[in-house]
Amino acid sequence: MRELTDSGVLLRLAYQALRKAGVDADAVLSRCGADLLALEDPRLRTPVAAQEAFWHAVREVSGDPHIGLRLARHLPRFRGQVIEYLFSSSATFGDGLRRALQYQRLLSDAISGRFEQEGEFSYLVSGHQLREPEPLAVCMMAGIIQFFAQVTDGEFRPSEVWLRHPAGADPAEYEQLYNCPVRFDQAENRLYFASSILDKTFWHAEPELLKLHMQVATEKLAELERMDLVADVRRVIAQILESGDVSLEAVAGLLELKPRALRSRLSEVGTSFNHILNDYRSRLARRLLAKTDESIDQIVYLTGFSEPSTFYRAFRRWTQETPIEYRKRKRDKTL
Repeated sequence: MRELTDSGVLLRLAYQALRKAGVDADAVLSRCGADLLALEDPRLRTPVAAQEAFWHAVREVSGDPHIGLRLARHLPRFRGQVIEYLFSSSATFGDGLRRALQYQRLLSDAISGRFEQEGEFSYLVSGHQLREPEPLAVCMMAGIIQFFAQVTDGEFRPSEVWLRHPAGADPAEYEQLYNCPVRFDQAENRLYFASSILDKTFWHAEPELLKLHMQVATEKLAELERMDLVADVRRVIAQILESGDVSLEAVAGLLELKPRALRSRLSEVGTSFNHILNDYRSRLARRLLAKTDESIDQIVYLTGFSEPSTFYRAFRRWTQETPIEYRKRKRDKTL
């Protein structure tokens, strides 16, 4: 099963909101094991599970049981992503919304957004396939409303908001945040609005730009699909690593691919089987040395090496240290 991931932009927006709200954002990253430099990578994708860890850390560091409401008021505008360009180059708001939903995976594999039109009112369903933490749901809804107001020059107005979670604070605070009635404990998160806004025309729409933006969005989706293959290779490596038979041929067989096809497709992503295998072994070895008391012999076995001498040579190549030196340095640092 493919691992679900989110675009790093979701955590970047939350990080900026934390700083504006006066919460120690760096402490949050440290607590959930995230890296600020990695967060700044425009190509960053994070496991969906990282969202839960991040928001758990937010609650712990802030000590605020209603942190979602607090951060939602400090969310920066969502700017610069191809999703925004798809909206701005479409003829109408409705066209832009339908088009953006086709490419929602660029923001998250787990977002189950869909649009329904019911006469005078329409609604957008937004939520993760996994039940998202309450602060994330509150912030996501606020971000969507803010974005829709932005692309419509302030004309978008929410009619009603549904949230899957119970009210964590006074319901009036949510209604003040969204500027509309709010219902809690619903089956899904919904944003209702007047259907008339769907016909809102964008005077700056340009067919040629739309064609270009759709091409960029399609290419980005294709890139994500290629990266799915890398994730699949890593998953299979993890499954068979201890067997010692970790070869391109073995992994290709389990993925129901021919070895030549797997080699070619990895090359298209700018990587190779050996690079993925070495990177996986290196990360696993360093984690086991730093965070467990496993013996070196056991780590040799767990990382799929047949001989300790081969493991030692590889580890020195990865870190310029012996496994014993690495473990001692990490433990001294912890102390």
